[in-house]
Amino acid sequence: MNTSMNEQVTYLLKDTGITLNGPNPWDIQVHDERFYNRVLAQGSLGFGESYMDGWWDCERIDECLTRLFKGDIKNKLKNNWRFLPLILAARFLNLQGGNRAFEIGRAHYDLGNDLFEAMLDTRMVYSSGYWRDAKNLDEAQEAKLDLVCKKIGLTKGQRVLDIGCGWGSFAKFAAEKYGASVIGVTVSKEQLELAKKSCAGLEVEFRLQDYRELNEQFDHIISLGMFEHVGYKNYRSYMEVVQRCLKDSGLFLLHTIGSLESLITSDPWILKYIFPNSQLPSVKQIGAAAEGIFVMEDWHNFSADYDTTLMAWHKNFESAWPRLKEKYDERFYRMWRFYLLVCAGTFRARQNQLWQIVFSKKGVSGGYRSIR
Repeated sequence: MNTSMNEQVTYLLKDTGITLNGPNPWDIQVHDERFYNRVLAQGSLGFGESYMDGWWDCERIDECLTRLFKGDIKNKLKNNWRFLPLILAARFLNLQGGNRAFEIGRAHYDLGNDLFEAMLDTRMVYSSGYWRDAKNLDEAQEAKLDLVCKKIGLTKGQRVLDIGCGWGSFAKFAAEKYGASVIGVTVSKEQLELAKKSCAGLEVEFRLQDYRELNEQFDHIISLGMFEHVGYKNYRSYMEVVQRCLKDSGLFLLHTIGSLESLITSDPWILKYIFPNSQLPSVKQIGAAAEGIFVMEDWHNFSADYDTTLMAWHKNFESAWPRLKEKYDERFYRMWRFYLLVCAGTFRARQNQLWQIVFSKKGVSGGYRSIR
């Protein structure tokens, strides 16, 4: 083993409470000495890929990542020149442009409905639940969907647009529980097929469509976990689409993961293996995109609930793996496990945020009453 490389990795782990080959469940157990060079050369990409390749293990990856972020590992790697190509590509290319809009559907959401059915709740909601009074994942997701309906003041007969409708969980809930009529758009063929089956007989329509093509009026508009795929070059145009499609009296609810910083790219490992062309927005970026277009009525942060949600998804995934492994290989297992646990760690360390923001076009007369 190259001692200097080991020393550099040990330096990066300083103040994290993580020991290489240590006794704690969050300690990294190194199986291949090439791990050190790969992490130093490639940062988070090498860290994730070397785990997928079996070069290291960790009993509690979620706790390991929590400690890494709390130990300021991000700033220690911040100026790594090897990430420059990603940053330049994000700056000069529109990675979420119209011709790329369907890439995320093919790469992630079309992996297989069997995977997501096994991992998610019974309604198949692929965004954070609301755990304030919930005892399990199903209750947390029902509570989140109900919270959204209450925040927009949904009433029977109203027409709602769901941008990034997933497998139709909100549409079905809003139609069944509130008597709403819902139009949902998605860029995933697999999601579209299952959503149509799930909502047969309801006042619900699903379309395989890019949000930029929308040009019709709705009483309310919601978007749950889709804005992370829009990209900073398109935030303003996204808001303009919502503005032209929202009635003057309507409300727009945006549910999105958020970043503490205004970035123009995302984590290299996440971009390559999980969410191509993705990017987390900041408060500043969302504010700038909405400025002069909307009145911000309410901003609700319940980030810790995503940690709980991700750990529930991980538990379901592990339980289902004996039957899923007939279709997915061991490398996929390690990749998906890493994805879920790393993301849980980022929320636990409060590096990632979860926001529900309510906007109106001209301000709610008499003021908006915040609902929790």
